Amino acid sequence: MSKVYFSNWQGEVVDNRGLDVENWTEVSVKLPVNYDSGTETKAFVGWDGFAIFQSDVDVVKLALNYARQYQEYSEACGRCTPGRWGGQILFDMIDKIARGEGEFSDLSHIKEVSSTMTTTSKCEIGKTVPVPILGMIENFEEQFVELIKEKKKSPWYEQDTEKYIANVTAPCTDMCPSHVDIPGYIEGVRELDFENSLKATRQTMPLAHTCGRVCPHPCEDACRRGNLDEPISIMELKRVGADYETDHNQDWFHPIKPKKPRNDGKKVAIIGAGPAGLTTAYYLGLEGIAVTIFEELPVLGGEVAVGVPEYRMPIDKYNKDIQLVADLPTVEIITNHRVTADRLKEIDEEFDATMLGFGARLSKAIRCENEREEMEGYWGAISMLDKVNLWHKYKIGSPAQEDLKDKIVVCVGGGFTSMDVVRCSIREGAKKVIMLYRRDEKTIIRNTTLEEYTEAVEEGVEFIFHSAIEKLIDKDNKLTSMIVNKYELVPDPDGGRPQLVKIEGADMEIECDYVIPAVSQACDLQILPKEWELEMTSWGTLQTNGKDYMTSREGLFAAGDCEYGPMTIVNAVGQAKRAASVISRYIYDGKVSLLDEEIMEDHMNRLKVYNKNEKIKGWMPGLPREVSEKLETEIRKDNNKEVNLGFTAVEAQAEAERCMRCYYLGMVSV
Repeated sequence: MSKVYFSNWQGEVVDNRGLDVENWTEVSVKLPVNYDSGTETKAFVGWDGFAIFQSDVDVVKLALNYARQYQEYSEACGRCTPGRWGGQILFDMIDKIARGEGEFSDLSHIKEVSSTMTTTSKCEIGKTVPVPILGMIENFEEQFVELIKEKKKSPWYEQDTEKYIANVTAPCTDMCPSHVDIPGYIEGVRELDFENSLKATRQTMPLAHTCGRVCPHPCEDACRRGNLDEPISIMELKRVGADYETDHNQDWFHPIKPKKPRNDGKKVAIIGAGPAGLTTAYYLGLEGIAVTIFEELPVLGGEVAVGVPEYRMPIDKYNKDIQLVADLPTVEIITNHRVTADRLKEIDEEFDATMLGFGARLSKAIRCENEREEMEGYWGAISMLDKVNLWHKYKIGSPAQEDLKDKIVVCVGGGFTSMDVVRCSIREGAKKVIMLYRRDEKTIIRNTTLEEYTEAVEEGVEFIFHSAIEKLIDKDNKLTSMIVNKYELVPDPDGGRPQLVKIEGADMEIECDYVIPAVSQACDLQILPKEWELEMTSWGTLQTNGKDYMTSREGLFAAGDCEYGPMTIVNAVGQAKRAASVISRYIYDGKVSLLDEEIMEDHMNRLKVYNKNEKIKGWMPGLPREVSEKLETEIRKDNNKEVNLGFTAVEAQAEAERCMRCYYLGMVSV
C-alpha cells in the first residue's frame, strides 16, 4: 500500500488533490514511494500510468522527462513509423510547451500522435509510452494550459536539479531471476545475428549453454504471447547463440570487452565452482578484478556437473560455459581444495572480499520408520547422481549400472533432483522405477517442467501420487520392501490450502532393492567458523538481505544454495550477478551499494510487470509454437545421448518471429 497525491496506475484512480497529507488515501499497488533507504520518490511513470507522491511535482516537467527517457532508452525496433518517430514528436511538442512557445493545437497534436502510437506501434514500448503522457494531460491539463496561455517558460527549464532514473524491462525479463534481456536475444535469433543474441544473454547470464537446456523457464509463464496463443519457447532460443559460437569455433562473444587486469592488489575469493561461483568470477573478471575460485571436487561446475545427467546437460557444452570464465586472465581456479572453517578464516584474512557459493549437497532424510543410512539399499540422491555422472562424464569411479541393473528402485521426491534420479535409474538398467510423491501431478509439473515429467513417463517411470513411506523393511540390514501410506486431499472448509489426510486401510507394501531419498538437500555448514556467529535463516542457510547478498560478516557474501537453499541454476546466477556487482565496488570503497539499474529492477519486480488477465489485441493469433526434435523414447532410454536436439536455424527463426518485443519503460523522479 502506498500513499499518493495522485495515481492512475493500472486503472486505479486515487486523487488526493486538495486534501491534507494525513488524509491521503492509499493505492493497492506497491509503488516506489521510497527510491532507496535514504531517498524519497517524487513521482513514478511507467507503461500503465503514473503516480505522484508529492504535491509540488511539476507534471509538464515529468511528462517531458519521460518522453526524453524514451529517446535514451528506446528499445523500439524501428520497423514502424509510430514507434520510431512518435516518441520524438511527443518530446518536441512537450518541450515546445515547456519553453513557452506552445500552442493549444500542440495539445491536440500530442493526443493525436499518442493515439496513433498506442494503436499502430508494432512493439509494446511504442504502444505504452504515450499512456502516462496522455494521463498527465487529461488529469493535470491546467499546468499545460497555463504555459501555453501565458507564453511563459517553465521556471525549471534552464536548470533542473531533479534526477530522473529509468529502466527498461519486459514481463519475461522481469520474471527471469537473472533479468536476462530476453527480447534482445530473441531478436538476434530472428535476424540470424547469433553473436549479438549471445551478447544480450551474457549481459546477465554467462551460462548460456546450460540455461538454454536445463532452466525451468519461469519467463515463459510471464510471456504475453501466452495470453494470445502459446508462450514463446524462450529457453530453447537461448541456446541458439551459444551453440553457434561453439559449433563454429568462434572467439568468445563477451557482452563487453574484458578489461585489462587492474593489478592494484585487490582480490576476491570464491568458494565453489558451481553456477554461483562461476557467475561471480565471470563478472568480476570482465572488470579486470583478480579472482580465485576454491573448489572441493576434482572437476568444475558444481552440482550441474556431477548432478545433472548427461542426457539433459552434455558436459562438453557445460565445459564451454566454464571455459568462458576460466579463460579470463584474472580468474584462477584451484580444484581438489576443501575449504574448512580454519581455511576460510585464512582466506578471509588474505582476500578483500569472499563469496560463498557452495551448494546444498547433503540429502535430507525421508523421516520414516527404520530409516538408516547404513542400510544396504539406502542411497542418497546426491551420492547416487555423483556416481552416475562422474563415471559417464569423466570416467571417475565405476558404473552405477553395476548396482542398479535389473533392480527395483523407489525414489521419494518431486523436484528436479528426483527426476534426474528416476530417469538415470532407467538408463542404468533398473527393472522397475517408481517415484513416490506426497502431492499431485500438477504440482510435480510446476516443480519441474511439463517436458521433464512427460519424458520420464515415456521412459517408463511409474509415479504414485499422494503417497509417503511409513516404514522401510530390511532383512539382515538389506532393504527388501517398504510400507507406503496413501493420502487424499481434503478441502479446507475455510478456503485455505487442502490438507493431505491419510486413507485408512489403503497402505501397500512395495518390494524394492533401493530407496533413494530426493526430498531436498541441505548445506554442509562445517565450513563456517562458529566464532563468527553468522546470522542464519530458519532453513539453515546464510542470512542476507536478498538485495546485496552480504552476510552479517563484513566482506563475506553468499549466493546460490548456501544463501537460499536448493535452487535452480538461473536463480543462483541471478543472485551471483548482483553480488559480483556489489563486490566490485565494495572492495574499493568499503560500502555496500546498488546501481540505479538494480534498484529499478527491484521496484519493477514488486510492481508485477506481467498481467495474466490482459487481453492482447493487434497481433495475429494462432501461430503455432515451434517444437524442437527429441530423441525417440526407445532410442534414448538406455543411454545418455542428449534428448533435446534443439531448433534448426529455420525453426529458431520462425519461433523468434512470434516474439512481440514487450519492452516496458519505467521512470522515477527523485
